[in-house]
Amino acid sequence: MYKIGLLTFGLCFNQFASAENTTTITTGSRFNPQISLILDGNFYHDNQKGKSGEILGGAAGIGHGVSFGEEEAGLQKGFNLGESELVMSAVVDPSFDGLLIMTVGADGGVALEESYLQTRQLPYGLKVKMGKFLSGIGYQNAKHKHTWDFADQNLAYLGLLGGEGFKDTGLQLTWVAPTSFYTLLGVEALQGNDQERFGTQINNADAETILGNAQSLPEAKAGPRIRTLFAKFAPDVGDSQALQIGLSYAQAQQYQQVLDNDGTPVNGDEYALDGTQTLYGLDWVYKWDSAGELGQGDIKVTGEYLRMKKDMKVTAIGTTANLVVGDSVTGSQDGYYLQASYGIAPRWSLASRYDVNGATNELNTAGTTTEFKQSSRIGVSLAFSPSEFSRLRLQLAKGNIYDDAGTKTALKQVFLQYTHSLGAHGAHKF
Repeated sequence: MYKIGLLTFGLCFNQFASAENTTTITTGSRFNPQISLILDGNFYHDNQKGKSGEILGGAAGIGHGVSFGEEEAGLQKGFNLGESELVMSAVVDPSFDGLLIMTVGADGGVALEESYLQTRQLPYGLKVKMGKFLSGIGYQNAKHKHTWDFADQNLAYLGLLGGEGFKDTGLQLTWVAPTSFYTLLGVEALQGNDQERFGTQINNADAETILGNAQSLPEAKAGPRIRTLFAKFAPDVGDSQALQIGLSYAQAQQYQQVLDNDGTPVNGDEYALDGTQTLYGLDWVYKWDSAGELGQGDIKVTGEYLRMKKDMKVTAIGTTANLVVGDSVTGSQDGYYLQASYGIAPRWSLASRYDVNGATNELNTAGTTTEFKQSSRIGVSLAFSPSEFSRLRLQLAKGNIYDDAGTKTALKQVFLQYTHSLGAHGAHKF
């Protein structure tokens, strides 16, 4: 009943739907938002008995620790039902647009993906967004899964931000500068409650079950705990080409970890950390419109580089941990991906991706440095779009994934995916 109630609430919540356009408000549109439903599923196979999610999630990195959240179910070998995405968008009044996106998982669980209001008439190229939303940092991050060029998340995002990317509740301010080419500057203040890896929080009741110390971590600071800055530049490169370059910065003013070296709770070797986390990013995308029929000859090249640093202090230790309270723990980890797609025929595209987690992957614990190995993968994708509302995709990938202990897993994956959009759906971002 709880899940049904959430869905009913979502269907009735039409006054908080959004579209980034200038639609005129009429008696016919005020209470009739655009509604669409995204359906997704796949047939999946790998050489690791369907444990690819666990293997990829455990790829070596400085952000690992004891997780207290509910983990997302990984892909099973065979048939999988992906997330169904319910999207409602509309003009609220002359001042605001609104958006509501809810997802229904394969198990029937309902989650709120995005829910925000956005201004329509601020002067001087300013725009404010308020609510829960995908952050504007990076390029891939602001895109929903059904718009990805590949069926799964890249290794850089998996290692630094998590499979769902970077989204949170807060406020975003953007400004389109009056320059000769497109220039957008943005700043965000985010609460810091909804992170998979960046700026995560752990309460002491959970930490106590691992460490056996009731006050192992400082209480969470008042929000907003995460601040971001980002910029997008799109110089004029001609009528048939487009180029955009982006810069990103994010800082989590409080980040917490509980580490357990042997995986056995209250065994003496556990310790807790509290500190800050900082993320830097560079992204770029190039598009070529060949003017061919239905995408034939079109080219798209995309890349991102992310680098994360953490600066933390030990706040509590087990009886046998080789540390003392107040010891410094710092680390640096990066990741990147490069992908390209080409329209090989009308409605057909071929894409390739190379993605890396941990080219730099170094942890310094009280003066002792540990270097983790780099994980990498290469993949190809062949997609057919019978119309703008549907897509079928075959994806193959092969990679070497290392865990924190340096053990390598040779991972091979096969996806056969369908994605379909029912109903009106707003234009996708660049």
